[in-house]
Amino acid sequence: MNAPSLRARVRAELTEEILAVARRHLATDGANLSLRAVARDTGMVPSALYRYFPSRDALLTTLITDAYGALASAALAAEAAVPRERLRDRWLALCHAVRGWAVEHPAEYALIYGSPVPGYAAPEETTDPAAHVIHTLVRILFDAAAAEEPAPGRPLPEPVRADLERLLGQETDALPGSPPEAVLAVGFTLWTQLFGLINFEVFGRMNGLIEARQEYFDHQAHVMADLAGLP
Repeated sequence: MNAPSLRARVRAELTEEILAVARRHLATDGANLSLRAVARDTGMVPSALYRYFPSRDALLTTLITDAYGALASAALAAEAAVPRERLRDRWLALCHAVRGWAVEHPAEYALIYGSPVPGYAAPEETTDPAAHVIHTLVRILFDAAAAEEPAPGRPLPEPVRADLERLLGQETDALPGSPPEAVLAVGFTLWTQLFGLINFEVFGRMNGLIEARQEYFDHQAHVMADLAGLP
């Protein structure tokens, strides 16, 4: 394989520098990014920056896909390091990795799980990176269901079931027959509870209420595992 040309290497380095500056602006200004400010702090004129990111939305899309990818990488690596038969430990590893990344990168977490950015519509390319964590979560539940018949739950309304099957995509295709209804229902419940709990911490909703954040999170992760029936 041929090595990248000097021009390609320079472009890649400048792109990373622009993104690093943009992330610093996220930490101070939120998603209200100014391409002019990013260009200034990168030492570029705005017209030069437009050759890398033609609009604010293009820059936001890259920041969003990178954030989803970094979060997923941390979560998937932690979960993959646990033996497959230790289902509860896989879930706990996933939970703590997601929380750890969110606490360490609050501005990037806010970009993907905070309030929608006014005037920005996320393109389809952000969909797949956003789904990696729930796919891994549901795979743990699928493995638990394969080991033991899942407890029947409240039947899902058909439109909701269709939404969940569409969201999980290839994960449901990997199962013989139809995916257990309990897996779909509990999987989505755990997903929303996990990120709701993290949102409360990252966005300051626990300030003045819960000081032992790590211990509280660990307790709640076990409560969610109990709900899912993970041994």
